[in-house]
Amino acid sequence: MSQSRPVRIAVDAMGGDFAPQKIVEGAVLAARESQVSIVLVGREPEIEAELSKYNLSGLSITIHPASQVIGMEDSPSKATKTMHDASIVVATRLLHEKKVDALVSAGNSGAVMTAALRLLGRIHGVYRPAITTVLPTLNGHCMVADVGANADCKPEYLLQFAIMAKIAAQTILDIEKPTVGLLSIGEEKEKGNHLNKHAYPMLENCKDIDFIGNVEGRDIPKGKSDVVVCDGFVGNVVLKTMEGTADVMGKMIKAEISASLMAKMGYLLIRSALKRFRKRVDYAEYGGAPLLGVNGACIISHGKSTAKAIKNAVRMAKAVVEKKVVERIHSEIATFTVPHTETKSQVSTAV
Repeated sequence: MSQSRPVRIAVDAMGGDFAPQKIVEGAVLAARESQVSIVLVGREPEIEAELSKYNLSGLSITIHPASQVIGMEDSPSKATKTMHDASIVVATRLLHEKKVDALVSAGNSGAVMTAALRLLGRIHGVYRPAITTVLPTLNGHCMVADVGANADCKPEYLLQFAIMAKIAAQTILDIEKPTVGLLSIGEEKEKGNHLNKHAYPMLENCKDIDFIGNVEGRDIPKGKSDVVVCDGFVGNVVLKTMEGTADVMGKMIKAEISASLMAKMGYLLIRSALKRFRKRVDYAEYGGAPLLGVNGACIISHGKSTAKAIKNAVRMAKAVVEKKVVERIHSEIATFTVPHTETKSQVSTAV
């Protein structure tokens, strides 16, 4: 990427529950705050109508037309095969053709991954890509991989997830030597299912990561490890549980504050602390999850993304490009070998 121009980011303007309004608003904020060049992909008349609400002076924002939209209910495989002019597909094609440096989409996450695999392909040597998200902890944040790309995994996949998430933690979270934990039902080495028991010795014998052993679900918010690896089924349950817990806690606190005059008066004293707490647990602060292992910088955002979430997803996409995350994964995976263990993988291949 030339240093003489800003990072170019394709934003799927039609993806998400609040598209295109909040997507366009977030893209405008990102162009203004992060000094990036934005390409909004989607239905041109709708995008133009939203852009007319803002002062775009000095901002690099263009529109690339795409007439179709892949909905959340659509089959990712079928839709990406047949809907060639869908905004997700067109945005991914722009990245493949190197007309942009990264893409952001709050649309159908399965379609984003399918389009990325078909058009960008996996980094050579990567078994499966992983959706890697940032979660808040007592110590700051941690990276969790996978959170939805692969419902079924082999132990080798978890090992690669650990390597890729380690790189993401180093570059995105600025952790020099991230610790890695394997999500399980107990700290003891022998605890866990068939997958975990075979993955553990591989992680333990890998010289490229700082493996600390098993971690439990309660250890994630405690910040016991900087990186947590698991299959995508378990990871997605963890992610949704933490999102739901944070949302319910906020509503419960609000209800308790409204319950009495004394509580309302007390709120005035702790208002700034509560605002800081909300910021720490708000998914919108990072805005999206990098899809690691594909040949391109792809950020998958929450379907309910607000303008703030999209703005921060673009900021993350810029960081992934500037810190050469894809290139670093390519370099490490090129020398990757599965550590020798006494047992061989017998877990079925992911779909």
